[in-house]
Amino acid sequence: MSFVIGAGASDSAPAAGGDEAAAAAPAPSDAVRKAWVAVRWVDYLAWALFVGGLGFLAVLWPQGSQDRRTRRILAASWAAGLVATLAGAGLQGAYGAMGPLGDALKVSTYTDLLNGEVGVVLACRALIWVLAAVVLAALMQGGQRAARSPGWRVGAAVVGLGLLRTTGMAGHNSEGSNPGWGAMADLVHLLGVSLWLGGLVFLLLGVLPRRRPAELSAAVSGYSTLAGVCVAAIAVAGAVLAWQVVGSFSALFDTDYGQLLSKLAVLAAVLLIAQGSRSWVRTRLDIAVLLRGDRATVRPFVYSWRSRDSSSSSLPRRVCWSRPPPAADRCPTPYHPFLSKENHPYEH
Repeated sequence: MSFVIGAGASDSAPAAGGDEAAAAAPAPSDAVRKAWVAVRWVDYLAWALFVGGLGFLAVLWPQGSQDRRTRRILAASWAAGLVATLAGAGLQGAYGAMGPLGDALKVSTYTDLLNGEVGVVLACRALIWVLAAVVLAALMQGGQRAARSPGWRVGAAVVGLGLLRTTGMAGHNSEGSNPGWGAMADLVHLLGVSLWLGGLVFLLLGVLPRRRPAELSAAVSGYSTLAGVCVAAIAVAGAVLAWQVVGSFSALFDTDYGQLLSKLAVLAAVLLIAQGSRSWVRTRLDIAVLLRGDRATVRPFVYSWRSRDSSSSSLPRRVCWSRPPPAADRCPTPYHPFLSKENHPYEH
């Protein structure tokens, strides 16, 4: 299905002796276009948080299935995804028919859209969101036990891959000469984005605020590895999609679309920065876990993860003993400048 966007007036000259100019071709409503773009962004963010969050809980942080913040994020992303899919179908139908914004609420708009390939894809995505409610309900009821069970993980994987595949079925990956490679690259690309973005949100809003050393050690280091794999997969899949759509290496420099793909060079620079940031975080994570997760001790690590703009003041440059430990206790709390003298065992 193709739509004509912003078609202008006809360039043909009026007939000889005619007094009327050629009528301008109808254009889609600007309000419909803006609403459709906004709904699509909500849809993208919803499936990224939902799929990435499920993957983060299943692989790295099953304990988070009992955390209220993570439950709310999953529930909100599921609701936003379902509503955005249904609203987007109506807006897309109204946009294609070049009707006003009110046509997005008409039953006839949905009926006409379902007669085409795009409507079938949107209907499948809506049904998958309904099935995702079953996976979410099982996680809410079973908690950590459900997140660790193979059956739930298989169901979550099927639902997640279904959402990602239906998102890319109507995209530009099918426009090239090898649509099979384009479909695979698009699926890998979307999966990498969702695991990277969704995992980052759950790490910042779920793991770090709890300030538990064992969870910090497992989740942060595990996500660091996962994010590296995801970013590499995104880069490779993006290169395959570029080749699939552009068609040749020379077209990357000779066409307007190819020049837009120069973002791959920016991505390479981001990968180098991310590698240095990964070592930076791991060093401070080891110190934070060594200091036993005291609230005043782990808080600087949480702030340093979020801002990363004052590393010298976030954690101590060295860990030392203020006095030799007593013979009865060979593993006391190490000295740390963020601990007050009243709370420190060897500052009296």
